[in-house]
Amino acid sequence: MKKTKLGKSNLEVSQVALGCMSLGTNADQATNIIDQALDLGINYLDTADLYDKGQNEEILGQAIKHKRDQLILATKVGNHLNKDGSWFWDPRKAYIKEQVKTSLKRLQTDYIDLYQLHGGTIEDPVDETIEAFDELVQEGVIRYYGISSIRPNVIREFAKKSNMVSVMMQYSLLDRRPEEEALQHLNNHDISVVTRGSLAKGMLSTNGLQIATNKGEQGYLDYDAATITNTLTQLQDLLHDGQTLTGLALQYVLNQQAVTSIVAGASSIEQLKENAEALNQHFSPEQFEKAKQLTKANLYAQHR
Repeated sequence: MKKTKLGKSNLEVSQVALGCMSLGTNADQATNIIDQALDLGINYLDTADLYDKGQNEEILGQAIKHKRDQLILATKVGNHLNKDGSWFWDPRKAYIKEQVKTSLKRLQTDYIDLYQLHGGTIEDPVDETIEAFDELVQEGVIRYYGISSIRPNVIREFAKKSNMVSVMMQYSLLDRRPEEEALQHLNNHDISVVTRGSLAKGMLSTNGLQIATNKGEQGYLDYDAATITNTLTQLQDLLHDGQTLTGLALQYVLNQQAVTSIVAGASSIEQLKENAEALNQHFSPEQFEKAKQLTKANLYAQHR
């Protein structure tokens, strides 16, 4: 699988990353999926200290402890977990510098390749948060840092003030909000976009129509149920032999200059293979342009 440099870093990451949140708590099953991901050329694994109340990091750490040099390891911080399982937002420098020790222990490693702020608002002590990440880089505890955010104002503030190398954000054919306010801005700053939700909760996968139908009247963002079904049907009609909706969805996102990698979850090896093999399909510029015409150019009404 093709590897691309992440922003201004020296990290060469696979175009599809394994989002570990959906691995579950069965350690053997999770290890099998991680091993298969590496066999498929996926070298970029993404987790967070909050997933399964820390157990996700523990399972990942056990699975990779003898393969640490083969992969790029990313985790996140900022959601302060209480002993009772509840959590609150905590972007303070003191918390970040203390919590990284816990993540390192769970992950059974002495460094994190990419440490990400797991959210954030414009009211946060941004300078203090950036200072924490910069110090961790200087101390050799993390190699690089980024943020996971869909808030345009927060993204612009970190792009202006910090040395972040990436922004993780929700982006798909059904959620094109980053196209208007984020992609070009980040590309101009040599900051990579790492996407999540690029299959829109499975509605842009091979079984998308069935998944959308099963959701009933739920819809997706500013698409109601009827519009989702109609849009997916029209997108399916764009496909030629050997092409899948998964392939169209993932490659549309990767076709954007700012996007370096897609974090896609997989709860089975079959799902993992489908995501990886989707990159081997060929789509024309005309198909991508038609897909844009069939979907909404969404805008951020909230998340400021």
